[in-house]
Amino acid sequence: MLKEFKEFALKGNVMDLAIGVVIGAAFGRIVDSLVGDIIMPMIGALGGVDFSNHFFGLNSSVTSPVLSEARKQGAVLAYGNFVTIAVNFIIIAFVLFMVVKALNRLKRKEEAAPPTPEAAPQDVVLLGEIRDLLKQRQA
Repeated sequence: MLKEFKEFALKGNVMDLAIGVVIGAAFGRIVDSLVGDIIMPMIGALGGVDFSNHFFGLNSSVTSPVLSEARKQGAVLAYGNFVTIAVNFIIIAFVLFMVVKALNRLKRKEEAAPPTPEAAPQDVVLLGEIRDLLKQRQA
């Protein structure tokens, strides 16, 4: 019986993990869109910079000012793309940090809550009364 329970619990953990991976992937796409479509264009508008096209050509055959064409011409160091991905990572790491912090806070509250005293079952109370009555008769 215990073996079946452990297998069932393991399946539950696997399902939880699978759900977490799917939600994480969806969250990653949302953050990619947030950074690529909202944050980086606003930073680019404020500073007059478009990070998506910032790169260094690593050889002399790279002459195009557009990243997609420059990659066709030769090796490039696309640091603008790296900045975008770094911002994605920072946002995801911050959100995960806040989630873990909230979970830890909830766990501490559960541990700190004083246990409620359980009422004695009715039969235990009755047995105690019978014991007391028997002691009175013997005395």
